[in-house]
Amino acid sequence: MSAASVEWGYDSHNGPETWPIQYPQAAGEKQSPIDIQPVNLKTLKMNKNLQWKYIPEQCEELFNTGTSWKVHVNGKGSELAGGPLEGTYVLEQFHCHWGEKDDEGSEHTIDGQRFAGELHLVHWNSKYSSFAEAAEHPDGLCVLGVFLKPGNKHGELDKIVAQLPKVEFKNERLYLTEPVDPALFIPEDNGYYTYQGSLTTPPCSECVIWIVFKEPVEISQEQLAAFRNMKSNPREAQMPSNYNGCVRRNYRPTLPVGQREVVEAM
Repeated sequence: MSAASVEWGYDSHNGPETWPIQYPQAAGEKQSPIDIQPVNLKTLKMNKNLQWKYIPEQCEELFNTGTSWKVHVNGKGSELAGGPLEGTYVLEQFHCHWGEKDDEGSEHTIDGQRFAGELHLVHWNSKYSSFAEAAEHPDGLCVLGVFLKPGNKHGELDKIVAQLPKVEFKNERLYLTEPVDPALFIPEDNGYYTYQGSLTTPPCSECVIWIVFKEPVEISQEQLAAFRNMKSNPREAQMPSNYNGCVRRNYRPTLPVGQREVVEAM
């Protein structure tokens, strides 16, 4: 099988080191995630507070992508504005990254420290006509990154976790019958870091204004285990040999910050 026909993933034959072969942007100079080093940062008082308004009933479909779980949002009216953003951004989907153990899993790191997971809420700039068009522009997307750490069960996230056994295998999906409020994923302490970067999965387009919250939220060991038990193969396919087909790690290593400015919002 040629390199160009290998489906991307997180194993040695198709993992992040190989992505630039098929997706040239993955070798760019504004890639994500990064290691955030607070001691080096410029602190800015934002003119406008970050504001969000989400409609729980718009979280429509839970999907196993083969690399993660993802919730599609019919997002008109579920919006993000303020902070470093010009205009209004519409929620498109949210998904998660995690690791095999509790000391790995987040994509961004703080002074080299990883968390057990990282939740991403992906928004697109409403001045463009669609998510696809927005993803072609540097100000097209905004992703909220929320660190996850082991602790108490997360009640709102549990509405997703409870459904994961029904989408255990790749390409399985279901419609959510219980509303899910993404606002409840955001830490009570709304301090954050922001910088210009990319999608952390192929095609790794450099179109993302990142807002990474400083404070992690807690999820339980049982919830983390449910993530790690998801399967990367379709139900009818042969199970991969590693991890018995389970998605045990799905995070991209950090990339150089380069000439980019990372700002700590006050």
